[in-house]
Amino acid sequence: MGVFQWEEMYSVQVASFDRQHRGLFRTVHELNEALCAGCGKDVAGKILQQLIDYTASHFAAEEEAMDMADYPELRAHKAEHKALVEQVLEFQKDFEAGKPGVAVALMQFLQKWLCHHIMETDKKYGPFLNEKGIH
Repeated sequence: MGVFQWEEMYSVQVASFDRQHRGLFRTVHELNEALCAGCGKDVAGKILQQLIDYTASHFAAEEEAMDMADYPELRAHKAEHKALVEQVLEFQKDFEAGKPGVAVALMQFLQKWLCHHIMETDKKYGPFLNEKGIH
């Protein structure tokens, strides 16, 4: 299963958020490595907890910066964040219930979500926040 790596094209031009996004890419890479080694199920619980922790801190930081800068698309951005949190919690519920295939489904979901959210949604706030002095 191919997985993309962090590249400069994913930069949102806000250093702290880029660092956090790189961390998420590392988490996805860890899951991919486990899947390739045939032990995705063994690390899926840990990865899910990392994602829950990540979403709590990263989303709060993004939303706080956007709120302080009076970002006009904050409401829509928050809605995307909320949808991801709900989806990750659903994956966790399925994993804890012993549902098969959770690790693979999680990997596929994260790749699609990361690409869409960073490239389509997060990229929009970069120039706006930069104009407000947030780099």
